[in-house]
Amino acid sequence: MPLITAPVVTPPAPGPPPGGAPVPLPEIGYATAQYTDPTGTVWPLTDIDAGWFTLADGVSGLGAVPYDLTSDPHPRGGARLRHVQPQPRTIVWPLFVQGGDHMEFVQRWRALAGAFTRTLRPGPDGARVPGVLEIARPDGTRRQIEVFYQEGFEGQDKQGWGRDADSAVISLWCEDPYWTDPVPQTVHRETGTLTSFLAPYPTVSSSQVLGDTTVTNPGDTTVWPEWLVTGPASLITFTHTGTGEAFSLNPSATAVGHGNLLAGEQVTIRTDPPQVRYQNGDNWVGGLNWPAATLWGLAPGENAVNFLLSGSGPGSAVDLVYRPRYETA
Repeated sequence: MPLITAPVVTPPAPGPPPGGAPVPLPEIGYATAQYTDPTGTVWPLTDIDAGWFTLADGVSGLGAVPYDLTSDPHPRGGARLRHVQPQPRTIVWPLFVQGGDHMEFVQRWRALAGAFTRTLRPGPDGARVPGVLEIARPDGTRRQIEVFYQEGFEGQDKQGWGRDADSAVISLWCEDPYWTDPVPQTVHRETGTLTSFLAPYPTVSSSQVLGDTTVTNPGDTTVWPEWLVTGPASLITFTHTGTGEAFSLNPSATAVGHGNLLAGEQVTIRTDPPQVRYQNGDNWVGGLNWPAATLWGLAPGENAVNFLLSGSGPGSAVDLVYRPRYETA
């Protein structure tokens, strides 16, 4: 029976932190910071040589996620917690901007303001693209969060400021309040070598690839993975054996009409938001076994999961990719 090997791809060793020496930031300790705008331009935030730097004493919003608690009165007094809902977070980030003369200061001020407010402008497809705030520790480990500019890029109107220096206290709104690891975790499974029935001894090779493994989520909350499936396969089934949640994808379903996934063909399954795309971009979400399908996530800690590819053969493979999510930076 062909089994799938189960190497867990180890992320590369952390590199040095972004430019600038670590500074003490409230709620998280010593770290460096940088911001990447929607165009991909990186702006260091803790490097004084850049011409602007963070006023660390005013930074807030880097700690634990804010939650909204729903409770029900208890007949014997008090209440019982019924539901916990993570809320968007707001990060306050003061910046001091300076220049060698007035025009150099104005140029830097305008460029930084544009880098943050650009998150509010619709892109070519009409969607707004967030910026990314990244916090790096002295050992090179990093955590990121997607941000949208909210308010605050105005001068402080203090006497003498506005000529060659000024500060702005900006608020950044985060629709997902959790920090993520920029280095994805990957679990790769693929078929072993299929064996001839007669050589060297009578053996049986199944048309199903069956793999049980344990996937560890080192984060603080559930992550929603992405799956890349490489054919051949006639039916794809992924099960979280710890919870019993499962979903199947049938490439031959009427809503898809493709037929079996052939050798080398690929389909990507996202769990949040639910999305299934064939390699050419075709929408295959109708191939899921609705309404029974549950696109499950990985809880913190160890998760027992099962990969099953019916109609598998040489080259059949599954890649599970996820980025751990954390309460704090």
